[in-house]
Amino acid sequence: MINLYPINMKTIQSFLLTVIFTTISLQTNAQKNYIVAANSTFEVAGTSTVHDWVMKSTEGTGTANLMVKDSKLAGINSLTVSLLAESLKSYKESMDKVAYEAMDTETHKYIEYALKSAEKVDETTWNLTGIYTIAGVSKEYKTQVKITTNKGSFILQGSNQITFGDFEMTPPKAALGVVKAGKDLTVIFNIILS
Repeated sequence: MINLYPINMKTIQSFLLTVIFTTISLQTNAQKNYIVAANSTFEVAGTSTVHDWVMKSTEGTGTANLMVKDSKLAGINSLTVSLLAESLKSYKESMDKVAYEAMDTETHKYIEYALKSAEKVDETTWNLTGIYTIAGVSKEYKTQVKITTNKGSFILQGSNQITFGDFEMTPPKAALGVVKAGKDLTVIFNIILS
């Protein structure tokens, strides 16, 4: 009888091993999509002529595409975050109202961030370059971010120093101008990607 398929056992084993190792390699070094988890936090902190203030929100949404190798972050391909501006709340409703007026939240409902590039510094530190859009004005910032892992999620912690003027906003006033916000702001985030 003539063998029409001259494939020996070694060839089959070699082929199967190639398939197995390729599959394992793809699994350990893969692009994965993540979403901004509901327990992520966002803050804007500032000063005024009377006291320091903080506005907080946990209502950010967004997505990220990450390169993960052996359960470690190897690359950040994309990251977008959107935050309903009026979800930021302080301890005082009257203060929130003047802040929303400064951000013109009737016209510009969202604060947004879009990553342009990411550079790894060390195992837990990355430099991100991205665009913030606040009150309809977009500006590029570099942000140093600490990134840690927890049960398959990645936690991004960082902050940016910005000013009202960067986004063509006038620092809000209250109590007939007696209370006036300082020009400098700090944006603080603790983003959980899961």
